[in-house]
Amino acid sequence: MLQDRYDNGLTTASAAARDAYQAGMDSLMAATPGMDTAFQAAVAADEGFALAHISLARAKQLLGRGHEAKEPLARARELAAGTTPREQSQIAIFDKILTGQGAAALEAIHEHLKSWPRDAMALAPATSVFGLIGFSGKVGREVDQLAILAPLEKHYGNDWWYRTQLAFAQIELQMFDKGSRNIETALAAYPRSAHAAHIRAHLFYEVGEREAGLAYLTDWMKDYAREGLLHCHISWHVALWSMETGRRTEAWRVYDDALRPGAAWGPQINVLTDCAAFLVRAEMAGEPRQPERWRELAAYATKWFPKSGLGFVDMHTLLTYAMAGDRDALAKLIEEPRGATADLLAPLGQGFDAYARGDWTRAAEVLERLLATHERLGGSRAQRDLLEYLVTSAMLHAGRTEAARSLISTRRPQNGKGGGFPLAGL
Repeated sequence: MLQDRYDNGLTTASAAARDAYQAGMDSLMAATPGMDTAFQAAVAADEGFALAHISLARAKQLLGRGHEAKEPLARARELAAGTTPREQSQIAIFDKILTGQGAAALEAIHEHLKSWPRDAMALAPATSVFGLIGFSGKVGREVDQLAILAPLEKHYGNDWWYRTQLAFAQIELQMFDKGSRNIETALAAYPRSAHAAHIRAHLFYEVGEREAGLAYLTDWMKDYAREGLLHCHISWHVALWSMETGRRTEAWRVYDDALRPGAAWGPQINVLTDCAAFLVRAEMAGEPRQPERWRELAAYATKWFPKSGLGFVDMHTLLTYAMAGDRDALAKLIEEPRGATADLLAPLGQGFDAYARGDWTRAAEVLERLLATHERLGGSRAQRDLLEYLVTSAMLHAGRTEAARSLISTRRPQNGKGGGFPLAGL
């Protein structure tokens, strides 16, 4: 029986199908362009290859084209009975993910790993800050992220994808030495992995090395195609560091060229969240508010995420509506909360609305209450410091300079290195 590079058996007799499937796996795990076309090539080489179909469906979802996943998902279901127990289990996991059953999918992954710990494709959806654990809405989910990965080290060794994901989990828990060793191991083995380069950027962020991080990503991005899954998001890191190091014209150029709706192809979750985060951070750094850009982004949010149920997405949608001045849309989202973090939407919306209107005391009061548990919202520490910056900025506007300085220097001590905190008035 043919196998993938993790020694898992594949129900196909076609070496060409196996090779194309493996290329798709590597592309998905490295966030390089072409994952969907590779899986399509695997299907073309062997139309009866069930894992090629289900992986194609998953690739479509990751690329923001979930509406195109129905046909390959249906075909994978039809073919599942003729595959191995491992493949049937993996197909069932992706079926749950593609049909919005995240909690059930995560439970199935835990069970699956007991029998097939080296099934990296089945493990992958549970990894990273945008995965099933990352978006679980749980307090302690950062520890849970490491807990699912660390016991598997004996099964993966120095595999570049595994080391990448392990490094991210460690860095999010401020285990910087271990995270640094693992991400360097991953990059040495697969230097063009966008996931690995992205996580290396997070390490630069966490230790306060803005100039070094900007130089690293600017150089790495030269050979990364716009079609890459992480092009928009890595560009966000470049834009932020450009803004924070005084290269403001360049920061806005990156925003208009690689982030904003119509410039970045997606995925839509990155376009919305990265644009909202950049716009409000630019304002906190001293740039004037951008009403037209906010209204453009509000229209995008309404089109793509009218009822997302993902706390991280809803947080940025609420922020966008507040800054765009669309209080009706803001109120509607607050009144119809969904998902595991539904209880956080009202205070988020109220705090963002107060900030947008210049009610600084109210904004600081409401948003500060969320800082203790904002990991529930999902996303990375580098993304969630947005809330800490907003509270600090509101305090500064309200004349509470010492309280503002104490809060941000206590919660994000490394962020003040290399030029100080990127907040006007601090």
